[in-house]
Amino acid sequence: MEDEYLRAVTQADAYDLRGMMERYGEDVWNYAFFLTKRRDMADDIAQDTFLKAYAGITSFRGEASLKTWLLKIARNTALSHKKRAFFRNTTLKSFIERFESHPSAEEEFIERNATDELWTLVLQLPVPFREVLVLNSHYSFSLEEIAQTLGISLGTVKSRLHRARAKLAAAMGRRNPYG
Repeated sequence: MEDEYLRAVTQADAYDLRGMMERYGEDVWNYAFFLTKRRDMADDIAQDTFLKAYAGITSFRGEASLKTWLLKIARNTALSHKKRAFFRNTTLKSFIERFESHPSAEEEFIERNATDELWTLVLQLPVPFREVLVLNSHYSFSLEEIAQTLGISLGTVKSRLHRARAKLAAAMGRRNPYG
């Protein structure tokens, strides 16, 4: 289905920027937020990403998925913002998908608290480890897609993912002496 959408977008007389933003906007914004830890920066990066994608859609070669291409643009845009020293640390607000059932208030609190703690630990990882972990776990990117998106070798992706998981497990063990 993505291939059909991509063909329609690249062959249209007027590119459907709105459709691209509706389809991939949340993923681009979330990825920008994971990289920056700031809502305002994520807003700017997401907007810049779609403007750059819109301007360069004819140069998209289709070697990767449109989502992969957009996230690569988002990453490069975030790195550009970082080089300009606009970053400041903030805390992460949880992105929790609501369950179909209605858990008790206590269960919901415990779940939200555990998720917040996990994301806090993820955001404390060095950026190279955090990037591969988020792309793999949150966005379900294959190792090959991660390598292509970040412009690194497959072996480097595997190593970083292993080390990210190990660091996260160690940090979780320190936080919960009973678990």
